[in-house]
Formats: sequence, structure tokens, C-alpha cells
Amino acid sequence: MANFDWRARLREGVVIPAHPLALTRDRKLDEDRQCGLTRYYANAGAGGIAVGVHTTQFAIRERGMYEPVLELAAEVAKRFDVITIAGAFDVREAELAAKLGYHAALLIPRRGESPEVVLTRARDVGSVLPLIGFYLQPAVGGCLLPRDFWRRFAQIESVVAIKVAPFHRYQTLDVLDGLLDSGRAPEIALYTGNDDHIVLDLIAPYRGLRFAGGLLGQWAVWTRRAVEMLDGIHRDPDLPAWREIAGELTSANAAIFDVANGFKGCIAGVHEILRRQGLLDGIWCLDPDEGLSAGQMEEMDRVCELFPQLID
Repeated sequence: MANFDWRARLREGVVIPAHPLALTRDRKLDEDRQCGLTRYYANAGAGGIAVGVHTTQFAIRERGMYEPVLELAAEVAKRFDVITIAGAFDVREAELAAKLGYHAALLIPRRGESPEVVLTRARDVGSVLPLIGFYLQPAVGGCLLPRDFWRRFAQIESVVAIKVAPFHRYQTLDVLDGLLDSGRAPEIALYTGNDDHIVLDLIAPYRGLRFAGGLLGQWAVWTRRAVEMLDGIHRDPDLPAWREIAGELTSANAAIFDVANGFKGCIAGVHEILRRQGLLDGIWCLDPDEGLSAGQMEEMDRVCELFPQLID
């Protein structure tokens, strides 16, 4: 990887897209377009990429794609000053990511898992790579993690950041309060993953804490605009226009992530926007039954027409 102070950059705050999966029509890995996506993010100004996460589709593991997908991203990223983050369930995946030169591991929760089990996995994975916490909303496979969990999680020495993505204000505050209770708040970067609350997370301080940046599926599309937005927020978070932009981005995200249908079409929605950007050849997902929901295409048409300023 390029030689730069990635920890300092992570604390300063950057755009980190949750990297999607490029597939051919027969649902094989499209290596050219997969590499093209990584180049797009780097050239758009993203400060990092997160690979092997929900937006990449967790099923890459059972399809034998986890290693080649991580390897392709690492090969492209080493040409740029980009923070590389690997989604990891266990030590084996963290060790693979470390071998490939990844900077950090994003610990992926499992549905219905107890906080104690998550903490045990966190300590194991954090012994291999610097660790990023992840509050994944239960609707897409996460579990409930209370304030005391986040206090104890933040006290793990290898933790460098937390991605807060429960899509829930009370649970978001559980993370922030737990981090403050841990005594390590100055050392740990906060990243919003709340795609329904991106801008408001970034502009609103809480008890002296601020979100530094975002690690988001939404920022896997229209990434150049996301970089411009975060740069502007860092310059002047109190600009009144951000509140209007916040609503526009949330409305666009509702269409892309298929909120009306419980997020069933969220991956396909991201793929469709990337297809319109010329970055993907189709919207194919690993599961042949996974695609856009009824009316989702029309909703994306509507928000693209309403908010052209959000589009690259």
C-alpha cells in the first residue's frame, strides 16, 4: 500500500465507500469492472474503501470470492493514498486481509448475536489488525448492542474507529455515550453509516463529539459529490444550506436503498445507480432472486430528476 499516515487521515475524516461487487450476467466476478470501481473511488477523492462488507454482499464468502475481491481492491488501492478496510467476521478473514496489506478490519456483527460474543470476536480480530466497530442495523443482519457494550468495545486497545449504522437515533446515542464512558473518545474516529441521517450526523456535535466522516453504501454512488460535501462540511458545518441538503440526500437514499420495501432492493439499487454512471454493466446480485422491488426504479428516476446536484 502507499506510504502515508492512514491513522491521522482516518481521524481527520474522509469519504469511505462501502465497495460493491461487479458481476457478469452469469454472476461471475467481473474483474475489470471490479477494479474500475476501485479506481473510480480513488479518483473521485475518496479517502478509503471498505471491501467485503454488506454492500459487497456477504455471500461472496460462500461463493469463494472473498479473497479475490479483497485482492483486486488491494492491488488497485496500492497506487493511491487510500485507507483499505476489510469487512471481517473472524480471525481467518482478518489474517487474509493483513496478508494483502489492508490497514484495518471492520468487525461484522451477526444477527441475534449476544454482546459478549461480539466482544470476544472483536478481541480476536483486533489482535490481528487495527479494529473498526460496526453497529449494523438488525434489518440487514445486525444485532442490538447497548451502551455498555460500546464502552467495553472502545476500551479494546486496537480499536481505531466505529461505524455507527443502526439507522436509529437512540441506538446511535448509545454508541456515542458508550464511547465517552470508555475514556478513549479522543483516540477513536466516529464514522456515520446512518444512510438516513448522513449530513445531520456530520454537522451536529454531541457532548463534544463529532463524526469525522462516513463509511457508507450511499457513498458507493455519486462519490465525487460526497467528497465535495464532506469537504464543505469540514470547512463550515454551521452553513444553513446543509439542513436542506440533508433532506435531499435522505430522500435519494430512500429510493436507492428501497426503504419502502424493508431494504430488499438496497444492493440492486446501488448497482442501478452505478450502472447509470457507466461503472457497472448490470444490476446482477449473487442471489438470482435479489433485484429491484416493484416501483423502485421509478422512485430512483424521481429523485435523480429532483436532485441533479447530488449526481456525479
